Amino acid sequence: MNKLELEKTANEIRKGIVTAVHSAKAGHPGGSLSAADIMAYLYFEEMNVDPKNAKDENRDRFVLSKGHVAPALYSTLANRGYFPVEDLKTLRKLGSYLQGHPCMQHVPGVDMSSGSLGQGLSAAVGMALSAKMRGKDYRSYALCGDGEIEEGQIWEAAMFAGFRKLDNLVVIVDNNGLQIDGKVDEVCSPYPIADKFAAFNFHVICVDGHDFDDLKRAFDEAKTVKGMPTAIIAKTVKGKGVSFMENQVAWHGTAPNDEQYEIAMKDLERMDK
Repeated sequence: MNKLELEKTANEIRKGIVTAVHSAKAGHPGGSLSAADIMAYLYFEEMNVDPKNAKDENRDRFVLSKGHVAPALYSTLANRGYFPVEDLKTLRKLGSYLQGHPCMQHVPGVDMSSGSLGQGLSAAVGMALSAKMRGKDYRSYALCGDGEIEEGQIWEAAMFAGFRKLDNLVVIVDNNGLQIDGKVDEVCSPYPIADKFAAFNFHVICVDGHDFDDLKRAFDEAKTVKGMPTAIIAKTVKGKGVSFMENQVAWHGTAPNDEQYEIAMKDLERMDK
């Protein structure tokens, strides 16, 4: 895909996020919207995946470590062809397979159930180690939140990955600066994030998480790195694309009402044009 196609795809993913959370009357739109460009690049450009063969043992793996932003993953998978986009409206509904956190047993394309913050990176590290032990070429990707990396288990996983030289692992930190209780640097600051990952023997790349040229540069560079895992620190805007949600901590876990939904969709339609 070219840059314009990726931007359009990311915007469709954002529409799906807003639609799903509005329909559910619950969910986490802020961090889902901040991750939309990263998710679009991963699934439509970077990763070796095929919705027609979702369980291919040679596919690249992805773990949404910050599992509460399931709307971002669901909308991406739907737009990639894993299941109908229309099903996004069933988010969190009784009987729906699209629940509040991803479930690998029920959602096509989900490689790991997640939601307990801090644990997803350990699973991604295990997937990367498995590929090394079995002589497989697939790569393992994990998306973490900047609030999530306050969890100790993140750093235990990072220490192991760096020590084992898992150069088939890429960790992306969605650094939108906000978490459920406020600004990350005021709740329990994880900064300097880049220096911390470097101390655990990661190759670190800092990017604008909404710039597809920047994302391409980072993921292409990650493929050239040997003997160490890569951490991509992506600076993003929480609620990106929806005027009244951007950089507002209240939209971490709040669903838009009908009036707000209409405003949000108009914002995204303007971005299309």
